[in-house]
Amino acid sequence: MEEERKRNSKYLIRLPILLSLSLCLGIFIGATMFDNGRPVIGIGSKNSKKLKDLLNYIDKYYVDTVDMDELTEYAIEQMLTKLDPHTSYIPAKDQEIANSHLQGNFEGVGIEFRIIKDTIYVVSTIPEGPSEIAGIQPGDKLVEVDGENVAGIGISQNDVVSKLRGERGTNVEVGVKRKKSEDILHFSIRRDKIPTKSVEVSYLIDEKTGYIKISAFGSKTYEEFDEGLTSLINQGMERLILDLRNNGGGYMHTAISITDELLDNEKLIVYTKGKVKQYNEYEKAGKAGKFEKGPLIVLINENSASASEIVSGALQDNDRALIVGRRSFGKGLVQRQIEFDDHSELRLTISRYYTPSGRSIQKSYEEGQENYNYDLSNRFQKGEYFSADSIHFDESLKYSTLKGRTVYGGGGIMPDFFVPLDTSYSSDYLSDLNRNDAIVEFAYEYANEKQEELEKIGLENFKKEMYINKEVMGDFIKFAKASGVEYVEKDFLKSKKYIETTIKSLVARRIWGEKGFYIVYNKEDDVMEKAISLFDEAVKIENQ
Repeated sequence: MEEERKRNSKYLIRLPILLSLSLCLGIFIGATMFDNGRPVIGIGSKNSKKLKDLLNYIDKYYVDTVDMDELTEYAIEQMLTKLDPHTSYIPAKDQEIANSHLQGNFEGVGIEFRIIKDTIYVVSTIPEGPSEIAGIQPGDKLVEVDGENVAGIGISQNDVVSKLRGERGTNVEVGVKRKKSEDILHFSIRRDKIPTKSVEVSYLIDEKTGYIKISAFGSKTYEEFDEGLTSLINQGMERLILDLRNNGGGYMHTAISITDELLDNEKLIVYTKGKVKQYNEYEKAGKAGKFEKGPLIVLINENSASASEIVSGALQDNDRALIVGRRSFGKGLVQRQIEFDDHSELRLTISRYYTPSGRSIQKSYEEGQENYNYDLSNRFQKGEYFSADSIHFDESLKYSTLKGRTVYGGGGIMPDFFVPLDTSYSSDYLSDLNRNDAIVEFAYEYANEKQEELEKIGLENFKKEMYINKEVMGDFIKFAKASGVEYVEKDFLKSKKYIETTIKSLVARRIWGEKGFYIVYNKEDDVMEKAISLFDEAVKIENQ
């Protein structure tokens, strides 16, 4: 596992976490039907009354005092482990946070933060959000919340979220340390609704190539996608890269709406089958989409799940797009949201979905929850991240695309062109840097120090020029050593390009936001580089 962590250090470039979203990670690997009504049901099992009676007997007669609410929650969670891995229960205290990234907003103060060496750094503020209005600035170090010290006490991300989140209209008092100021600066932040974006960025890579990055499929994702797509078309876009890497899913109807913009002639997008007929659906492209013609490439990886797989599967099966990257997660179950009176929530699997060719991409969970949870680790150990030859599909699950290409069901979407995980930069020195947060901290400090200079030169010049030069890297080595990471020349030279790219990308993000980050980072991304070289293949698929 340690070796896996080292080799996957490339993902650590996106470590900053949006306030109130950190608790959501890992919950939403799913295609979810937006339906939180409660169905009227009758339970046929004679043992269902036994469960209710059992809880009553414990409450009335058990020798010690028992927290019945806690016991009931535990019973529910244990019962659901006997079902599929994606049926889940969300307690009332976590429900609002769990839904915030799908609903497109939450109530809070509107900052993105990161904890580095027991210090809370403000990475960015939501434009025109409560913190920005109050005067909080990126680079500030948060040291007090409501008069209580929060620096150097071992505070966790969840603790920070708990202290800063709250009802709209309430205030939180914070103290920050700011560059060039010895005193603690105090601010009163009035909490409000905070919009969250799931389309992280859309921009032109060159005069004709557009890029759109979607991180989740929420209630507002389609509108954000439509706005970005329209803007790119108006700027002269002729071909598109849609990046769904590390997108764990979301609302199925959102995935369908986005796919409809890219498919023509009432082509099938997805269909579902469940025990109850009302959950058997066939979804086709209906309206005239904005980009139904033109070369299209979709990027996926092992963390692209469910709603992401609906989009990529539909575009692959209809021979509309070239899929590039690594095999996706393999989640083909659909959940319905059912809210209880106390605002807790059940996400119950009510159907399976199938791609247009008829394949279910749900991977097996017959060997138990633990084995299912370790599937990605097992793929890594078997070498799947590094060689397509290590991936073996069941020949009985062979299907054909609209134009006769072979695709497989039974475990994710296999890309048309495989790009292995790049491990050439990995070293013990890099692992130590990541463990000590040295790269991220140095990038923030550098951005704070050079902010005025960088804003003057602009993103385009920063992207072109080598601002992270030999002198800057020398300063970084000294900074890292002061942070407890001893310099190892051999390892440094092996990881040098990655370190430079990471620093430069994070600096760009600090000054110019998500667009700055992706414009810089994507220039050095091997998957992006491969995708851009494959547009001729994308044209062949569409025209064959």
